[in-house]
Amino acid sequence: MTVADLPYSEPVRLHQVGAGMSRTLIPDAAARARIARALDLASLDFLEVEMKLAPSPGGWALTGRIRARLAQTCGVTLEPLPLEIDDAFSVSLAEASDPDADEIIITLDDESPDLIEEGRIDLGQYAVEQLALRLDPFPRKPGAEFIQPPEPAEISPFAVLRKLRPGDEG
Repeated sequence: MTVADLPYSEPVRLHQVGAGMSRTLIPDAAARARIARALDLASLDFLEVEMKLAPSPGGWALTGRIRARLAQTCGVTLEPLPLEIDDAFSVSLAEASDPDADEIIITLDDESPDLIEEGRIDLGQYAVEQLALRLDPFPRKPGAEFIQPPEPAEISPFAVLRKLRPGDEG
């Protein structure tokens, strides 16, 4: 995937960080539209992500606060479901030890840090990820209920033919 394929990208090289850096990301309308499409949102009216990146024991620490005003689509009524987000986050990062290694080890514990590849961190992608983590995977308006339609009494394909037979009422 190239940078042009990403909904929002703000790459930073680790050698630019030094003792630490702070950034506030506020995507423009076009970037918000790409993010909304990528996350299947009805709308994304506002997104602001304050981030601090600093060295930490064993790697790097990315901390910040995400604020957003958006609308998801209710899975039952298909109406827009407004949502406001204001939440802090923290992500541990570590540089990949051997970029030429053939073996990739995947662990499922939540404590393992994200790996930094090619000495670059994409703050924009972390902003989109943090937004996605705060979305309801099954948005539903309060009080909205899915009502199963009644099953037909007879679902046989021959039921229609029986009705056409003369002298047979049922």
